[in-house]
Amino acid sequence: MSYSKNPFNHDITPADAPLLNVQIDGKWVQLPKGLNAVEAARRVGKFIPHFCYHPKLSISGNCRMCLIEMGLPKMGPDRKPVIGPDGHNEINWMPRPQIGCATNISEGMGLRTDSPIVQECRKSVMEFLLINHPLDCPICDQAGECKLQEFSVEFGNPTSRFVEHKEHKPKHVDIGKNIILDDERCIMCSRCIRFSREMVHDDVLGFTERGSHTTLAVHPDKKFDNNYSLNTVDICPVGALTSKDFRFQMRVWFLKETKSLCTGCATGCNVLVGSRENIVYRLTPRENEEVNSQWLCDQGRLAFHYIHSKERLTQPTARVNTTTLPVEWADAFAQIGDRLKGYKPEQIAIIGSARLTNEELFLLAEIRKALGGNAVLTDVVTRTGEADGILRSADLNPNTAGAKLFKISNDGKNLAAIKDGIESGRIKALYVLHEDPVGDAAIPESTLAKLDLLIAQKILKSHATDVAHFVLPGASFAEKRGSLINGAGRLQRLNKAIAVPDKSKDDFEILLKLRFVLTGDNSFQNIDEVFKALAAATPALSGLSLDKIGDLGVQLAATA
Repeated sequence: MSYSKNPFNHDITPADAPLLNVQIDGKWVQLPKGLNAVEAARRVGKFIPHFCYHPKLSISGNCRMCLIEMGLPKMGPDRKPVIGPDGHNEINWMPRPQIGCATNISEGMGLRTDSPIVQECRKSVMEFLLINHPLDCPICDQAGECKLQEFSVEFGNPTSRFVEHKEHKPKHVDIGKNIILDDERCIMCSRCIRFSREMVHDDVLGFTERGSHTTLAVHPDKKFDNNYSLNTVDICPVGALTSKDFRFQMRVWFLKETKSLCTGCATGCNVLVGSRENIVYRLTPRENEEVNSQWLCDQGRLAFHYIHSKERLTQPTARVNTTTLPVEWADAFAQIGDRLKGYKPEQIAIIGSARLTNEELFLLAEIRKALGGNAVLTDVVTRTGEADGILRSADLNPNTAGAKLFKISNDGKNLAAIKDGIESGRIKALYVLHEDPVGDAAIPESTLAKLDLLIAQKILKSHATDVAHFVLPGASFAEKRGSLINGAGRLQRLNKAIAVPDKSKDDFEILLKLRFVLTGDNSFQNIDEVFKALAAATPALSGLSLDKIGDLGVQLAATA
């Protein structure tokens, strides 16, 4: 399976762009050609406030919040720049401000980002934007992340001169399966329109009417239902577009944000897990130009609710005859270890998962080795879908590369042999991790009933857990730390956002204990030591550690 590089990854300036001499707030600096005034100022630590400008979208220049003073080199009679005492050209300042987003820097240019006239312009723009904007910050979902709210405090006037009635526009408009529009809050920045048109080629949004009556609208014959619609909620600078899923669920300032990964497919988009008191409330994209830029598909963004499902397994159990009873972890490990030791290697099979971390897969490979190595038939369930040419991968497993690297996967080719082995009686024990053999591996429940020993390590109830002799409740992606290798060969890191519920355990801990009861080896005490061991044993990961992976990951030269 081939993977293309992230199509959203386009740098603002090429690496070999020539440097230009530019004066910013009285100081001369060198910056690469191609930057606009907003980005040039950002490079030197100056912030120019803006609403409509977004570095990944085309320039619209319609909010006017980024007004600056601009000057060009003063030219002498010989049409050459006049050089001042400081060795740089003198600057002729233009009599009126310019919009920074649509002003590209040039040699000898001057910029003033915070002069008295610039400050007055910002106050005027803020006053204009707030004329018809509703004062509903206490009930607005964008509160705490609202640029209009922030800029009104930092750059606006402390009082309003407006005494007329505000213009009323449509509220609580359902424009798609994931989005609610409150048109009164819209400041016509057009970010959502440009994102839909330019990034996902779904030209369905636009403005209608004129002046203070302008409203955001959806094409009459369409719905705003593309798989990237929720990105417009992220980039909306106000509370005009809100997520149906997150709307009125939690104030953002209460959320703890944990850097992690989306596990919905092999792309491995970088995300922030927003949680409070061990409950995940949302996933939002985390910027990584090598993977997902600043975006995230809706399918991956919303695929976390199973974590708090009523079907969540929270207690290890053991089945005695036809009765399933709770069991202590220590007893479960001891009994499983004793029973597995009683089988020959060819009588045992393992259905692993390409959803597991590299550390978990490494420990699973160690367990397989202890049980008989290659004689133990092992594979993972493959999942395929349709790639969308943007972020969504055709491989719906997040760590297929890791499963192959640690020899757990044979691309699903062994699943039929495992089924046949159970039906014939040759395979007597099956260890299943985070898969349902009935629904995922096409092994009927009647076939599973022939097993002497079925161990199911899962998060949610399934056919396997209903008939398993031992059920080991594991952890979701938000409850563990570890690493994954995405489809493009990039090693990335998961971080733990919340604790596992009740008596569940991190899969890493479960595998570590099973390895101990089978081998007596207690050499690994934590996940960092496991990664050190797997890196030492795997040339593709040589010299790396979990800390060295960093927040943005490491591109591997090879994974096999």
